[in-house]
Amino acid sequence: MLLAKMFKKPLDLGQLWYTFGNMDFRYKELADVLTGFSTRLSNGDKVLIDAFDVPAEIVVALIRAARERGALPFARTTNARVNREMLMQYDAEMAEANAALELERMKGMQAYIALRGADNIFESSDVPAENMRDYMRVNRPVQNWRVGKTRWVVLRWPTSAMAQQAQMSTEAFEDFYFDVCTMDYARMRPGMAALKERTDKANRVEILGPGTELRFSIEGLKGIPCGGKRNIPDGEVYTAPVKDSVEGVITYNAPTVYQGEGFEKVRLEFSKGRIIKATCSGNDEKLNRILDSDEGARYVGEFAIGFNPYILKPMRDILFDEKIAGSFHFTPGQAYEGPADNGNRSQVHWDLVNIQRPDWGGGEIRFDGELIRKDGLFVNDAGLELLNPDFLLSKAPYKEVPDDGSSDW
Repeated sequence: MLLAKMFKKPLDLGQLWYTFGNMDFRYKELADVLTGFSTRLSNGDKVLIDAFDVPAEIVVALIRAARERGALPFARTTNARVNREMLMQYDAEMAEANAALELERMKGMQAYIALRGADNIFESSDVPAENMRDYMRVNRPVQNWRVGKTRWVVLRWPTSAMAQQAQMSTEAFEDFYFDVCTMDYARMRPGMAALKERTDKANRVEILGPGTELRFSIEGLKGIPCGGKRNIPDGEVYTAPVKDSVEGVITYNAPTVYQGEGFEKVRLEFSKGRIIKATCSGNDEKLNRILDSDEGARYVGEFAIGFNPYILKPMRDILFDEKIAGSFHFTPGQAYEGPADNGNRSQVHWDLVNIQRPDWGGGEIRFDGELIRKDGLFVNDAGLELLNPDFLLSKAPYKEVPDDGSSDW
């Protein structure tokens, strides 16, 4: 009886083995989600497990889960301080050679699972900008192949540093992390299908809120549902604006960290799709240096609406913050290849987030003049309300949307 109280689910031998073998059973649950629901590993698949400052136990759990599905796991472990040293003493020829090797390895993979921990999110803050810029340039083909040619999923790993960013105790943050990462993502599918259908039909988008008045077109660009197959945590539908259509101004109210530097109150002004003025709280020079990385960095490559009901406040981690319930992100830089590709190309892809719930100032999103979401809640009655927290967190029955393998959900 005492043992049963230690677990949220009924005991089985596997659970006991993981727990008393010095491995948290939640590692196995997460590994099952990543190798099953997210990457759909099957017999003979080669999968690269990219472990960045994470415990060996979760890598072991992923290797075991992959093998259980008949897949062939390859593991790579890296470290933030080691990477910083390589970037500080940057050698362009060696970087090119290493990127070529990584591209060849990626071409041999059918799937990719990345876990990224961080004891210090500012570890690379003193890396010279030109070194970081060139490193991102030479590695862009590796990322493009991974995004376009493999079944991939990327997630953070809970650390004390992340708990501090979230202003939570370490134990409470770990519980939150495993709740959000192992939630029933299939429950998002009906609402995502409705939002995708509405996005696919839309032409003009208007976004209003404190310090924000944006207008742009998404005509001809498709909505891509994301419900646990690409990022964990997940919960968004993304598309992209027609490249030269963005007009107006946006003020992002979520703080962010990019290239090892912190930014707050980023404000961007647009004309004919291009960012013509960029300011923020105290770091304008660094902000504009990033936006001047290449021509595409001053255009937007993604517009996405976030709705994960567990994530309610920013923690300066993009993979979590871009999914905040009641948020949207409007991303300077690279567009994703595929049906939501507006043609913009850049080494930058910076998911800057605006939260529109009333406690963050509110706001509206309209498609072709029709109100889609107000103050963070979907108001259309054509199925969009199934993306609101009261449904996603409930046990109410719903009509399942089958996964035919063709989408990101």
